[in-house]
Order: sequence, then structure tokens, then C-alpha cells
Amino acid sequence: MSTAIDGLSKTVDAPTGRLLYTPKEAAEVLSYGRSTIYELMAEGALKYVKRGRSRRIRRSDLEAYVNSLEPVCN
Repeated sequence: MSTAIDGLSKTVDAPTGRLLYTPKEAAEVLSYGRSTIYELMAEGALKYVKRGRSRRIRRSDLEAYVNSLEPVCN
């Protein structure tokens, strides 16, 4: 089964109802590099939760980040 964030065409195999994503999975969903995800987390643009050394990004935080992006008009 695949899931997409906010109708994005990029999908990642995920169980139904997935709530948390690793930075690598979030990068795949957003079509960003993994290091870009870590940069966004470090600057506070992308919220995450931390348990021990593990960082996870909530689905709702991925959606909020995408919704905060300003479209570019040429």
C-alpha cells in the first residue's frame, strides 16, 4: 500500500494510518534530499519528535510544512 501527502504524486510504501516518518522517509515523500530534511528540522521549519536518538516527523507536521510553502508565479 502507498500513501501520499496532500495529494502529492510521490508515494512511499507505508502501512495504513502511518503517523510517524523517519527523516529518510520524509525526504522520499517530499522529493527532498535527506540532508535537506535535517536542515529544515534544525532551523525549525519542519517540526519533529525525538525519543532517545531517534527523530520522527508526524504526518500532520509534513502536511503543515507543505501547506506553508509559498507558490512561485513566473
